[in-house]
Amino acid sequence: MKRFISLAVLLVLSVVLAACGEEKTAADKKIVVAASPAPHGEVVKHTAIAMKKKGYDVEVKIVNDYKIPNKLLAAGDVDANLFQHVPYLNEEKKTHGYKIEEVGKVFTTPMGVYSKKHKSLKDLPDHAKIFVSSNPAEEGRFLSFFVNEGLIKIKKGVKIEDAKFTDVVENKKNIEFNNDQSAEFLPKTYKNNEGDAVIINSNYAIDNGIIPSRDAIAIENESSPFANILAVQKGHKNDKKFQDLLKVLQSDEMKAFIKKEYGKDVIPYKGK
Repeated sequence: MKRFISLAVLLVLSVVLAACGEEKTAADKKIVVAASPAPHGEVVKHTAIAMKKKGYDVEVKIVNDYKIPNKLLAAGDVDANLFQHVPYLNEEKKTHGYKIEEVGKVFTTPMGVYSKKHKSLKDLPDHAKIFVSSNPAEEGRFLSFFVNEGLIKIKKGVKIEDAKFTDVVENKKNIEFNNDQSAEFLPKTYKNNEGDAVIINSNYAIDNGIIPSRDAIAIENESSPFANILAVQKGHKNDKKFQDLLKVLQSDEMKAFIKKEYGKDVIPYKGK
């Protein structure tokens, strides 16, 4: 009788372990990615085709608010996200204590300066009002346009990606930055012809029918340090499923897709 009981217990344990193994395998093969609508979400959707061939099920959760994707990832509601650059992630980690890390760079959505009143940055008048987003991690990015044009100087030793408005030591035209709005509202500000110029993230521009390479009076080039990254919870960047996803996102096929769909408005990461 004891032998029969032992065999029954072993049978139950084997079934439970097998079920757990199947559950783990299923979890390893599913990847839910939080992403901005365009181009991020569209790019991730396209990766699902190649990832399916590798045995993975990739699902995209579209989020149109920069404050949400890292919150979802930190809570474990998604497995990864694609919407931010490293300076933004660092600011988020500093502010919220998120334990999130970069898997790798994917592409750059060149930020642009848009104006219905002026044709170039040099045409801006004294005390020009520039509308920018309320995102403090992008202040150096906003300033870079004017630093490159020689209109503004920042403190020596400060990297442009780390610069803040408080680091400005010279402002030839006394340019004023209005940062009262969230990034998603800036396309409307531009269309309403408010201020002298508006700086818009390209994903929001594209999503609102604005073509960066055509409409911007100044735009970032491929040397921009603000490449968007695939991010995951800390300690998981080397997990096979995320490394496989990164390889697809950085593949030649994906670069060709991005070039075909977005032309010069999205720049694939050239590194490996």
